[in-house]
Amino acid sequence: MPAERATEDQSVPSGFPDGFGVGPDEADAVLLLRCLQGISPRALHRSVWLEGSASATLASIVAGSAGSDRDRAWLDTASAPAVRAQLARAGARFARPGDPEYWPALLRLNDPPVGIFCRGRSLSSEHRRVAIVGSRRPSPAGVEVARSLARGVVRAGLLVTSGGALGIDARAHEGALDAGGSTVAVLGCGIDRDYPATNRELLRKIERRGTLVSEYPPGVPAEPFRFPARNRLIAALSIGVVIVEGVAHSGTRSTADFASQVGIDVFGVPGTVTSMLSQAPNALIRDGARLVRSADDLLDDLGIEPSQRAVTPEGLPASEALVLAVLERPMMAEEVARAAGLGASEAITALMGLEMRGLIKGEGGRYRPTADNAVNEPVPEPG
Repeated sequence: MPAERATEDQSVPSGFPDGFGVGPDEADAVLLLRCLQGISPRALHRSVWLEGSASATLASIVAGSAGSDRDRAWLDTASAPAVRAQLARAGARFARPGDPEYWPALLRLNDPPVGIFCRGRSLSSEHRRVAIVGSRRPSPAGVEVARSLARGVVRAGLLVTSGGALGIDARAHEGALDAGGSTVAVLGCGIDRDYPATNRELLRKIERRGTLVSEYPPGVPAEPFRFPARNRLIAALSIGVVIVEGVAHSGTRSTADFASQVGIDVFGVPGTVTSMLSQAPNALIRDGARLVRSADDLLDDLGIEPSQRAVTPEGLPASEALVLAVLERPMMAEEVARAAGLGASEAITALMGLEMRGLIKGEGGRYRPTADNAVNEPVPEPG
């Protein structure tokens, strides 16, 4: 049966037509389509349904029915073998719909990518991933929350997805790697770029132990408009999206909106109502997102059984080990700070980190250890 075709006045179906990208000519056409920069993913998706195949869509762009003059100029000299050689030099590969590395949930987006580029380990469809995203300028508490959530996620056998950016994204990736897990960074630039440059070392670690993903071919620079587009991939590659911190109308909020679009649960870490960084998660919680107080909350809502979790007091940061050691009974944060010899802010950050790990529980302004989590070993020196 011929593939369904969209008409100009018809809403565009989800996914792609039957046979899209199947066969050598179609595979070459999909690769070239993904390299075009003068047509948006949404417009390209509509064109594919209007034309019925990747090859026909490419021909329509060459003929001037879609795309830009820049696209046509590039196609005059471009070839799929040349692009593949460029990918090989970058240590990257391409996945189109139907390939093992093309996550099926991407097809549920209103503007699914015709393909994605990957570096590092295989992006297996068997992996379950949780997105942890937030502000590029987080608070100290937000940093520790992101790390703790990521550690809890990977200890339960899941992977962490984020955007490779400064702030919460980077701390989530680090938390996953520090706990011995794996992580996926979705880039807002070409697959050959390590952006931002300040995260280059982190991105190289992710490439060795996880996966870098981009919608953009080698050579494409990072530009502001690419990051909201990237956020839809972060959401669709995950089984849940956690918003740690963010202002009201930030890109962080757009990631949550994309998650809702494809039917993925959204979680928010609540914060002080007077803090601008709490605006995005608090608003999402008010609108129905699930409130996350700890990694256990998140894992419970994701259906991860307690028997799969292996959080222990070993390897804690010095300040958290100090706090856990003095927390022999329910105590207020001020009492904890005095007993541990810490400043109030440092003690509160440590308490939040321990609670996110599931090692302590806060009730009525007092904190106490959870069962079997008291530390009776020598306490490390702070610093």
